[in-house]
Amino acid sequence: MAQTRSATRLNSDGRDARIGSGARIRGRIQGDGDLTIEGTVEGEIAVRGALVIAEGASVTSDVEAQEVTIAGALEGNVNASGQVRVAVGARVHGDLRGKSVAIDEGAEYAGRLDCEFDLPPELEGGGRRR
Repeated sequence: MAQTRSATRLNSDGRDARIGSGARIRGRIQGDGDLTIEGTVEGEIAVRGALVIAEGASVTSDVEAQEVTIAGALEGNVNASGQVRVAVGARVHGDLRGKSVAIDEGAEYAGRLDCEFDLPPELEGGGRRR
């Protein structure tokens, strides 16, 4: 199993980056492109592209990305400028913040949600019903 401990800067040449299932990283990961995690990460993650935490991956980290999809395990807070999706079988313990948040049926989630949404017409204007 490969193990790295330090700050890691992802390539900014437009290619996707992948942390394989045999990798274990401790430290800060940052970059300009997309990142898929299949292994284990402990630390901070900040990418300007999309972040995918694949099925079988384990992440203990606060996460910042444009979009985040979680199919594995995450313990930490998510801050996305776009969509956050928690897929079937995912296990998440932490707060989720994004422009939209989708939690699939069959996902485990414990935390707070912070997202934008439109109120139904009957709730607009103070929520009064007659």
